[in-house]
Amino acid sequence: MAKIVNIVIPDLGEFENIEVIEILVKAGDAVDVEDGLIIVETDKASMDIPSPEKGVIDSLTAEIGDKVSTGDVIGTVKIDETESTETDVQSNLEQSTKIASKNNETEDKVEEQSLVVPDIGDFDEVEVIEIHITPGDNVDIEDPLVTLETDKATMDVPAVSAGIIKSVTVKVGDKISQGDILGTIDAILFNETEPSNTEQDLLDTKKIETPKKVPPRNDTESSKILKNQSLPVIDEASFSKAHASPSVRKFARELGVNLIQVSGSGPKNRILHDDVKSFVKAILTGQVVQSEGAALPKVPKIDFSKFGDIEVKPLTRIQKISGPRLQASWINLPHVTQHDSADITDLEKTRQEMKSNAKEQGISLTPLAFIIKACVAALEEFPKVNSSLSEDEESLIFKNYFHLGFAADTPQGLVVPVIRDVNQKDVFQIARELSELSSLARDGKLKGPQLQGASFTVSSLGGIGGTSFTPIVNAPEVAILGVSKSSMQPIWNGSEFEPRLMLPLSFSYDHRVIDGAQAVRFTTYLSKVLGDVEALLRAS
Repeated sequence: MAKIVNIVIPDLGEFENIEVIEILVKAGDAVDVEDGLIIVETDKASMDIPSPEKGVIDSLTAEIGDKVSTGDVIGTVKIDETESTETDVQSNLEQSTKIASKNNETEDKVEEQSLVVPDIGDFDEVEVIEIHITPGDNVDIEDPLVTLETDKATMDVPAVSAGIIKSVTVKVGDKISQGDILGTIDAILFNETEPSNTEQDLLDTKKIETPKKVPPRNDTESSKILKNQSLPVIDEASFSKAHASPSVRKFARELGVNLIQVSGSGPKNRILHDDVKSFVKAILTGQVVQSEGAALPKVPKIDFSKFGDIEVKPLTRIQKISGPRLQASWINLPHVTQHDSADITDLEKTRQEMKSNAKEQGISLTPLAFIIKACVAALEEFPKVNSSLSEDEESLIFKNYFHLGFAADTPQGLVVPVIRDVNQKDVFQIARELSELSSLARDGKLKGPQLQGASFTVSSLGGIGGTSFTPIVNAPEVAILGVSKSSMQPIWNGSEFEPRLMLPLSFSYDHRVIDGAQAVRFTTYLSKVLGDVEALLRAS
């Protein structure tokens, strides 16, 4: 028994409208799971789109030159349903049973259940500050039962079943923890029907369609639409204080909705699923007006043609991707920049002496190779700079690897290739990878892995000029090093001024993780390493 399954473009990350550059299969070809079907190319890399199933290609609608995005259907594959696992059949059976039971016009069952405190994270013995129910009250799923207060926030305990409150066993001021009983509820349950257990009935369950839920919480198409709308950047601090249940918070995050922008219609202005849905609809229809205070003020729209001739040119694909990321980082991270300078007189002398040897190996030995090597020594000394803040902002994730990104200038804009395991490489190896990755970046041929996994980034403008700047941290990293053009300066040695080659350093950091004293110690240590080139080379 054969089944036709759509071939859907999987999650491509932040990329949209990616060009198809190669077709690998045709109708009638046998494919296995993860076999490549087409190749697409972004401004940063090319990647295969794999087959979602084992079977035979039924149709392929994608052509070279087409633009595809996450969720697009590019063809169909025919699979043999007789190979379905017992688990799949059982799952479909359970689904059909539930649907059949809900469609039967039978009376609902009532079952007494305990109202149990769900998982409330790391908190224990949390005080009850408000009770929203009394015996006899009708409640629906997600309606608040009680409100708890920790030292950090307030939270509601929602109902997990619809029904009538039978008893309440807690009062204001009580201390409760996960698993404690709040009372009882006469929960309303659907009657269940007995499924047929014949082999034919098991197979027939696959023909039953699941009723559509509006909107699906993981709807890819909805997510694509929302990405193209003017959704505000999520303010994590405000988001955590929003009056909403955990499921509503999850729902909002999946759609990229900032809860601080949503008006609640539930008890005490509680935000419900329907409120989030209404907000999304308003976004899609252009009816949302960002509230004052929490949202950033919009830049005024101006018709520049009133003042003279203008020319409109579209942003590059890199600019469209990097711009929102940089804006999000600047808004969400408390940036501070520490400026310093390093004496690289001896380093430059040594580099000039090593250039002929490097040239024989086909290597361009730039100062950046030495700087990246020195950064590893500083990161080993200050491991907090090589960390990331956890999603809940309650802990630090220390990385025992040293993958360093560097900003590469390309015709499309800046990209950040990554040199992996820098601590295991000498300056010649680093210089070779710098050259190879820079060349791939300029040609737009970087692969996905070559752009991922950086634990620290260096942005060098030394070849262009400038004396200092304030680089933006490439979140979720917690720091970035900016390097400007070195210059000869008179430095007092204790008895006289002498000319020394000084390298400007601009160290931007996330102040939630790194404080000012640590930042100064980091740049001071880095300057020391750059000034002792012999020790730096021995470390190789």
